[in-house]
Amino acid sequence: MKHVFIIGSKGIPANYGGYETFVHKLTEYQKNKHLKFHVACAVDDLSKHSIEFEFNGAHCFNIEWRRLGSARAIFYDVDALKWAIQYVKANKIEKPIFYILACRMGPFIHKYKKIISSLGGKLYVNPDGHEWLRSKWSLPVRKYWKISESLMIKHADLVICDSKNIEEYIHKEYKKYHPNTTYIAYGAETSPSTLSDDDNKWKEWLSKNQVKSNQYYLIVGRFVPENNYETMIREFCNSNISKDLVIITGVKSNDKFFDYLSQTTNFQKDKRVKFVGTVYDQDLLKKIREEAYGYLHGHEVGGTNPSLLEALGLTKLNLLFDVGFNREVALDTAYYWTKEKNNLSKLLEKCENLSAAEINDISKSAKKIIREKYSCEYINERYERLFYDGEK
Repeated sequence: MKHVFIIGSKGIPANYGGYETFVHKLTEYQKNKHLKFHVACAVDDLSKHSIEFEFNGAHCFNIEWRRLGSARAIFYDVDALKWAIQYVKANKIEKPIFYILACRMGPFIHKYKKIISSLGGKLYVNPDGHEWLRSKWSLPVRKYWKISESLMIKHADLVICDSKNIEEYIHKEYKKYHPNTTYIAYGAETSPSTLSDDDNKWKEWLSKNQVKSNQYYLIVGRFVPENNYETMIREFCNSNISKDLVIITGVKSNDKFFDYLSQTTNFQKDKRVKFVGTVYDQDLLKKIREEAYGYLHGHEVGGTNPSLLEALGLTKLNLLFDVGFNREVALDTAYYWTKEKNNLSKLLEKCENLSAAEINDISKSAKKIIREKYSCEYINERYERLFYDGEK
């Protein structure tokens, strides 16, 4: 039995989040029964949860968040790695793999890498996107992320990149470490929703949010500045189209970013713009994607994003922020926009005049890419070969 400890996601079952979705699908689609996944999961109060549980056949272990503000994610990773190492020792597990998602714990990794090596184990790292570029972080925090990233790359036995652009960046930026890398993207669901047009769940969602099938553009993603909500909302408000903009995201009460967007875009005066909260029902979310007229994707600093893959696999028309990560995936099966004033609003108006045949052609091409290169089955097969056979 080969044991793989996955550390860095908030855990499974997944709600939102790229890493959480990835781990959920990795365990859900597992075929190799000689692999055992162990997944760290974050909880606010460990006294209210079992320390260990099973989900999708994976052994999961809960780690309590430390109350350290923005630093809590760093120490969550450290605590999870310490717990996993102790578990390996207690159960005399041979040649374990520790797969660390994101580069948060770089200043601590040298110590743990020596322990992992002494156990006959390997340290694999997924660097995610450019965390140090995210605008939500202050300058000192961004500097920490960059240093941490360099140390994680330096000590990793293997760096698994979910984007070819990220892999190229790793080799260029950290050439002195001679990083050992491989490219494996995220996987995406390719099966359609099971909900019919007459399903009560679907009809209730439409009624509750006062939208009509095929009469809305959709945004799904974390509510953070680097996903370009400001540009998308401002440009939509400046367009002359009659369709709605449905935004599925989690917005906390008294959210400073929400207030900022309200002031800079005046979206609250535009009845077409609708923040509809979160949708955790995956079948309903698929239906919402399928019935959208188009999807707006503004992610700027990540690698291959799961929400982009899902959109290409389910939504007919996709309008993507013009950055290498997105072009790498969608190629010529989407339309691209920039932050330049009126660029997106003009594209939206152009898309209103596309024929049904044009939309059908681009939709079929996008789905073909997802089916052949990004299906959960294909991506999981790649990971299982890597973990079990060491085949890159």
